[in-house]
Amino acid sequence: MSTVTTVMWFRRDLRLADNPALLDAVAGGRVLGLFVLDPLLWGRAGDPRREHLAASLRSLSASTGGRLVVRRGDPAVVVPAVADEIGASSVHISADYAPYGQQRDQAVEASLRCPLVRTGSPYAVAPGRVLNQQGRSYQVFTPYFKAWLAHGWRQPVAAPTNVEWMSAPSEDLPAGSATAGEQAALDRWRSYDPTGYEAERDRPDLDGTSRMSVPLKYGEIHPRTMLAGLGSEAYRRELAWREFCADLLVRYPEAAWKPLRPEFEKMQYDEPGALFDAWREGRTGFPFVDAGMRQLAASGFMHNRVRMVVASFLVKDLHVHWKFGARWFMRSLTDGDLASNALNWQWVAGCGADAAPYFRIFNPVGQGLKFDPDGSYVRRWVPELRHLHGKQAHEPWKYGAGDYPGPVVDHAEARRESLRRYEAIRS
Repeated sequence: MSTVTTVMWFRRDLRLADNPALLDAVAGGRVLGLFVLDPLLWGRAGDPRREHLAASLRSLSASTGGRLVVRRGDPAVVVPAVADEIGASSVHISADYAPYGQQRDQAVEASLRCPLVRTGSPYAVAPGRVLNQQGRSYQVFTPYFKAWLAHGWRQPVAAPTNVEWMSAPSEDLPAGSATAGEQAALDRWRSYDPTGYEAERDRPDLDGTSRMSVPLKYGEIHPRTMLAGLGSEAYRRELAWREFCADLLVRYPEAAWKPLRPEFEKMQYDEPGALFDAWREGRTGFPFVDAGMRQLAASGFMHNRVRMVVASFLVKDLHVHWKFGARWFMRSLTDGDLASNALNWQWVAGCGADAAPYFRIFNPVGQGLKFDPDGSYVRRWVPELRHLHGKQAHEPWKYGAGDYPGPVVDHAEARRESLRRYEAIRS
């Protein structure tokens, strides 16, 4: 029996397969699998994220023979205490590139009596690896994507076998009923056919997306596993966009709340009030917007096309700063990822890297008619409109809205006001 013991501190890598940090830990000897419930992160998470995390931890614990150790507290205190408790020779992690994650890991490292070993990351290509000819990060996605492809990534590796998992006192796992974990992620990915992704990805009324953003968020699957043998260029671009956002946030950590384009700091926004509440609660009177916000509240998920439309509506119809929407999404989404969330909001708001032009303002009715042509998505999430047929659901004021509210703004007037405010910061 090995006498050397290492700690595998799981964070955003809740799996055994294709986990280089775990392979390093196993090579060192006996392994204690540890997850720390950080009160700061737990407090910021909404119920959907908490429930999924709890289920994923239960799955991971089962994979370790029930020996996953869960402790609650500040990682800078808990991790060194656990390492001392078992006389660990090293603590192993996948590198975290989020602003808080880097600060937390530095604090843990400063308190440890043994090395903190970083191996791998949650990305196929770690942030900071893809640079232009001047040695700088890319600001535009298309050249980043080409360089990302040229850089390439390693093939996925199998889970370690015959791991000698060590046990230690552990807190009870949080309650939760979600289906989650490594095997569920692999099953979902293997059952998904990405060849139809490009044709159906903008249709929330169809089941055309993979829903893999949640397993990626928790590291129940690694993007390398998904990229291996992936034939869909459109889907590959989506994985690259996720890594582009992470790369930008490492270079500009303030992008979580501050526009990348500095002129937008002068943009006139309205304070969030009654209209913001109507947006959050899905009662704006615009069916496509309300369907998305109600889907989010009920399921912790929203289709990507709808995310763009509801974000545009908040920023450019209601004139509320994008950071308030980004915060609400992070609290509400099961797949809430800081980098992807913030940079996607900036894209819609026109103030980020590779941003859509500010004057690209989504028409919430037109978007619904185009991408939910039969109105079935709206009728699913807005039951007040189930009496309307086909496209009628997108313009209920024409056909009898019943108990459904009228539009909170005139879109044409709101669009003109947004463009006026944009011209003000340009001049």
